[in-house]
Amino acid sequence: MSQKYASFSEFYPYYLSEHQNLSCRRLHFVGSLLIIIVSLYAVFSQQLAWLWLLPILGYGFAWVGHFFFEHNKPATFTYPFYSFLGDWVMFKDILIGRIRL
Repeated sequence: MSQKYASFSEFYPYYLSEHQNLSCRRLHFVGSLLIIIVSLYAVFSQQLAWLWLLPILGYGFAWVGHFFFEHNKPATFTYPFYSFLGDWVMFKDILIGRIRL
């Protein structure tokens, strides 16, 4: 049975422990950045069909990082909502220099 977290602040240290490999973190960052870029392009160009790429970009880059570099199961399989939040908090933490890339 997996551990239950009462809050995201309890979950986030676990999330970071599952993302210790530099290549894995880089792939997460690139996937998240591409999500932002493609989302903006789709909205501003009014070509909303591009939005279908978002799950492929987000999960594709992250899962390559987990399966080939981190060698663990993505947290999204067990904690989908907290994991989604964790992706964006980690992205922000990388941008502000709190986490090394």
